[in-house]
Amino acid sequence: MMQEANSNLIFTRLTDVSSDELLSHMSDRRVAEHMPLLTFKWNRQAVADFLTAKEACWERDGLGHWAFLLDDCYVGWGGFQKEGDEWDFGLVLRPDKFGLGPRIARKALSFARADERIPFVTFLLPPSRQHLRGLERLGARFLKTVDYEGYEFLKYRLETV
Repeated sequence: MMQEANSNLIFTRLTDVSSDELLSHMSDRRVAEHMPLLTFKWNRQAVADFLTAKEACWERDGLGHWAFLLDDCYVGWGGFQKEGDEWDFGLVLRPDKFGLGPRIARKALSFARADERIPFVTFLLPPSRQHLRGLERLGARFLKTVDYEGYEFLKYRLETV
């Protein structure tokens, strides 16, 4: 569990969050609007498969996605996932918590800067994302448009060293 000093924002394992919380979050149509890879209906089996896949990343790479808690309430999930030789950062928040994105990203990127395995971070964003200034303020730069599993994404990179 990772917690900031004097803060109520905690990063913990996804398995620490109830399956019902995850199911409710990922079933919200507003979440799917910016997730082109979300092409199926979430149910209890989808949550179980999701948790198994995310825990496998932790086992394989020693790092993965966290659940984010604010005042002990689940607000979303995200973190780092190894994609080839790159660490990709993703962030999926509850719609009523979208405003926490910059705060959570700053904390996660602080973690990345302290981890020698992560010389840079990539971000894959769907073209539907129109507000990218925050990402640029963090220092990320646009690289190119890429195809990922048949969908177009905007690829950004942020140096951490």
